[in-house]
Amino acid sequence: MPLDSVNKISESSIFMANNLAPLDPPPKSPFKVGTTLKAVPDSQKLAPIRLMAPEGQIRVHTASFRGSFNGVLSEALRAAGLGSRVMVAQFLKGGVNQGPEGIIKLCGRLEWIRPNISSCINEPFEKKPENHISLEIAQAIQNIWQTCRKRILKGELDQLVLDEVGLATTLGYLDEEELISTLNSKPSSMDLILTGPSIPTRIIEIADQITQTRSF
Repeated sequence: MPLDSVNKISESSIFMANNLAPLDPPPKSPFKVGTTLKAVPDSQKLAPIRLMAPEGQIRVHTASFRGSFNGVLSEALRAAGLGSRVMVAQFLKGGVNQGPEGIIKLCGRLEWIRPNISSCINEPFEKKPENHISLEIAQAIQNIWQTCRKRILKGELDQLVLDEVGLATTLGYLDEEELISTLNSKPSSMDLILTGPSIPTRIIEIADQITQTRSF
């Protein structure tokens, strides 16, 4: 490197060193030399840290066809495997003669319940005294709902799946007012998952999350 370039670099370094702002002095310690630290009295101690309870949601998984349940069932199995208290209630599926007395337990913490009817339900409820079969079906579905309602109000679950509860309401087997009132009364930490077609508009309005499956 030429000598004149070295001289210019040196002069530049000296100029920068002379024009640097002085460093701020270090902050003074609030304690004097020889100060004795004293314990904080109990009355001045901070309250212990409390973990917040998880915030539950009302979630809707709906479709124009009866096929939005499989993914929700996988989620329910996973939640139960991780220690959550889970129940899956299928309102319009039958054929296994369950009812409230025949709850099946899976994965230790997952309860599965269906109405005590011989087949799946597609027809609306006919409230006629002579139609004994329809009345028996309605009572069987109502028994499942009352079991779920009791568990919701008592806060005995972390997650409850209500499969085709909207369709059961549309077909006339469940009362929409009672359903909405119960959903609004759920514990804040409980997840309620409603699946299937024909979810009432008033339930859609109070849902925290809505997932719609479409068929192309």
